[in-house]
Amino acid sequence: MKSDQGSQRIWRRRPPSVSVEQLARRDLERVLGPDAVVADPLGRALYGRDASMLEGACALVAFPRNRDQVEACLEVAAAYDLPVVPRGSGTGLAGGATPIGDALVVVTTKMDRVIEIRVADRLAWVEPGVLNLDLNQRLAPLGLTFAPDPSSQQTSSIGGNVATNAGGPHCLAYGITSNHVLAVELVLPSGEVVVLGSEAPEAPGLDLRGLVVGSEGTLGVVTAVCVRLTPLPPAVRTLLAGFGSVADAAATVTAVIGDGITPAAMELMDSRAIAVIEPFAQAGYPTDAAAVLLVEVDGLPGGVAAEAARIEELARANHADSVQSARDEAQRARLWKGRKSALGAVAVIAPHYYLHDTVVPRSRLAEVLALVDEIVARHDLVAVNMFHAGDGNLHPLLVFDRGIPGTLERVLAASDEIVRVCLDVGGSLSGEHGIGLEKRDLMPLAFAAEDLAAQDCTRAAFDPERRMNPQKVLPAGARCGDFALARVGELQQAVARLPEGSWI
Repeated sequence: MKSDQGSQRIWRRRPPSVSVEQLARRDLERVLGPDAVVADPLGRALYGRDASMLEGACALVAFPRNRDQVEACLEVAAAYDLPVVPRGSGTGLAGGATPIGDALVVVTTKMDRVIEIRVADRLAWVEPGVLNLDLNQRLAPLGLTFAPDPSSQQTSSIGGNVATNAGGPHCLAYGITSNHVLAVELVLPSGEVVVLGSEAPEAPGLDLRGLVVGSEGTLGVVTAVCVRLTPLPPAVRTLLAGFGSVADAAATVTAVIGDGITPAAMELMDSRAIAVIEPFAQAGYPTDAAAVLLVEVDGLPGGVAAEAARIEELARANHADSVQSARDEAQRARLWKGRKSALGAVAVIAPHYYLHDTVVPRSRLAEVLALVDEIVARHDLVAVNMFHAGDGNLHPLLVFDRGIPGTLERVLAASDEIVRVCLDVGGSLSGEHGIGLEKRDLMPLAFAAEDLAAQDCTRAAFDPERRMNPQKVLPAGARCGDFALARVGELQQAVARLPEGSWI
């Protein structure tokens, strides 16, 4: 904290009978104001989880309004050795913003300024609390967009997008968040502020910006983001194809990509998804279809028309029962409303859900979906499939009532099997939701011990005390120091086995 007389806002001595949390609360209130610090049990409980099924607990919740206040939050946390959990809108689905123990939760939702938009440079600086959809509504009149569009974009924040490297339907052609972030302003755990990356298209040196995107709040608190802006396409065509089987819809995805066409988006939904979406959104999905494929192409008018015609041809070659093209912007909006409101619509089936996020090779989609159906049936569960088919990003949605004894256990067992099946065919643990707490202990399935230790060494370079979002992403035993010591021990044992007088 910057002060002519030092850090006077922090008491280094703790009076008798006063807890660390009380002292931290007092110091935070001096800087942020009493209304920006939450310490009551109900308030803390509300911020004890994100949108996942995982629940935690925290000591304090702070709502900084600017970078200086974020610095103050981290300096107070350092003074009292409190872990820090950065949090945006709380829409994360992997437990990345679920606090553990006596953490200080730093909520950035009040940092919601669009600092500047530079049309000529096709970039904008925004604070982390800016909502994804709000930014795009500001950009639309300028003929520009921020391409990543997670389905929760009405409520997800740019800071959250950066934390999880979020994607969305249109990332098939345009790429995920890391492709659209030029620089980040980051407050380190010590309170120091750094800017990583640059406004230039290519920054020299190591890509430290790339380390922060997808780091899930384990390196510091992002206080500003420089995002790349993309021109809105001059023409857009949205197609909806209905199929008699999920396998035919998946085969169409492979055929389209194999034909050299890269649509802006390709979304697949099965019959259960259609059954819950259509009554809610009135999107015009064929209710008798086993699956629908929502495909969007954009670009110059002539190219769009040619690609749309070829996609329809390929869909019919793969036994599509129907193919329709949105006749106007209103119908296109309804088709997308159906897809983006699907998560809420499933509540008509059961009150709780577990949304998966894995990636498989496109050529294995039909095979993996059949295996997912088998796993779900064996565990006597209900699954709704709706996912980013174009890039193989699966989102099986297990819908259930956790009030029924034994149900949650079956959901977790089935979920573990689904992840393992995806990895077995060459897939990855996450496409856009991150690892958080949900998949932390599955990391050894995808990474060797050396890989995990290297990730921990990188994390320690930013956060030596490991106070930032502790116990997230990396499993126990992944510490780089532990790995190095183990290797030293192995070397010592090998040397001891050498014959006397050997050269090494």
